[in-house]
Amino acid sequence: MKKSKIAVIGSGFAGLSAASLLGQAGYDVTVFEKNDQPGGRARTWEQDGFRFDMGPSWYWMPDVFENFFKRFGHSATDFYHLQRLNPSYRVYWGAGDYTDIPAGIPELKELFEQIEPGSGQKLEEFLIQARFKYETGMGDFVYRPSHSVREYADLKLLKASFKLQMFTSMRSHIRKFFSHPKIIKLLEFPVLFLGGTAKNTPALYSLMNYADLALGTWYPMGGMNEIVKAMTEIARSQGVRIELNAEVQKIIADQGRATGVQTGKGTFEFDFIISNADYQHSEQTLLAPRFRHYSASYWDKRTMSPSSLLFFVGLNKKVKNLKHHNLFFDEDFEKHSEEIYQQPAWPEKPLFYVCCPSKTDPSVAPPEGENLFFLIPVAPGLTDTPEIREKYFNLLMHRIETITGENISGSIIVKRSYAINDFINDYHSFKGNAYGLANTLLQTAFLKPKLRSRKVDNLLFTGQLTIPGPGVPPAIISGQVAAAEAIKIIEGQAG
Repeated sequence: MKKSKIAVIGSGFAGLSAASLLGQAGYDVTVFEKNDQPGGRARTWEQDGFRFDMGPSWYWMPDVFENFFKRFGHSATDFYHLQRLNPSYRVYWGAGDYTDIPAGIPELKELFEQIEPGSGQKLEEFLIQARFKYETGMGDFVYRPSHSVREYADLKLLKASFKLQMFTSMRSHIRKFFSHPKIIKLLEFPVLFLGGTAKNTPALYSLMNYADLALGTWYPMGGMNEIVKAMTEIARSQGVRIELNAEVQKIIADQGRATGVQTGKGTFEFDFIISNADYQHSEQTLLAPRFRHYSASYWDKRTMSPSSLLFFVGLNKKVKNLKHHNLFFDEDFEKHSEEIYQQPAWPEKPLFYVCCPSKTDPSVAPPEGENLFFLIPVAPGLTDTPEIREKYFNLLMHRIETITGENISGSIIVKRSYAINDFINDYHSFKGNAYGLANTLLQTAFLKPKLRSRKVDNLLFTGQLTIPGPGVPPAIISGQVAAAEAIKIIEGQAG
């Protein structure tokens, strides 16, 4: 029997995941990638001996990566060495005032107890609940294709739903356990940086706190792009072809079926298509209007995760007062959150994050240099100009030097900015978002944009704008779910 030909648009984590599994299942798979290297946002940029990860920098949920590699008879250790970070990260509250977050639960309980007496035991109770959510959510919930609410109507999940706390906010859930502002900020930060506000995000997402505090923060030596290299190697070992510099300009469809894709290199026929390109771009630009399920106004009404203003900085010296991951919470948490979600604007006094991977990995910087990655979460869709970027760079330099006591600005030998316009130009990212949809209740599970096209029988979408949501592990899972659905549809049509 002739093998079905499948096109995967985009080589982000979801695209590589789906392509690998479809190749393993015996299909003829081609991945079309717009840019000159695979990985989507997880690309790298190199200059003068510095190698920068341009996108994700946190390695959480190591079990998700391990489960993916296991499907091909591998382990993550076959491709890269994982280093657990201890401390997991540092939080700066102000000049000379910081907290290092330890890697062990006993040490965490002791830290919490020091900050707020009685909170050590409460942390244990909090993490027991968070573990249940993680094991239920990441073990079952996220692997459902979420075509309709009926998928969640089984007795087991209905019983679990009360413990999952879908209708309780992260804000109220955390405050039932803790009252000290430092602890509250520690537990709310994954929500702000990964797409939501604690007020509007279901307490289900305390599973992220379990991933953070219990499962730990890791780093693949060589950088996050080592994951991309590993997944690319697996895809190619399954017979998948990856075409770089091959932007898909159109999904060709007729009579409710996709027949191929058009690129700058020509038109190619396929039996099935999975798009890992930005969902809004895939539907509103690549498809003809009669094949679009969602309207332009639908997309405009979605609550998007933040975009980011990024700076990649190389120093000609070492710094003492930074760890691998550093969070700067010296300004008003709520005010910055409002400037992202309630009243979108460039933040007046932003929170920010600094990654210094050369603290762990000497390969990412020259011997006497330091590799720094700055990130300010900002509202998507803002006006993005060189002048605005430079204003915030100067603000960051003043803040980091004041808070850490390190002279940064006088030692810069490499500098590059990246922001909203770049996300749009490089990834066709809707409004320049960095992480997809915000994790609000009305954008969870079957309430997200559908995995399966309603108007094109053999077209699926995958990635951070559909199920299960933003982040590297969810993207890998999204590709797995899309591959399983594609196989089910193809086999059903053949039968």
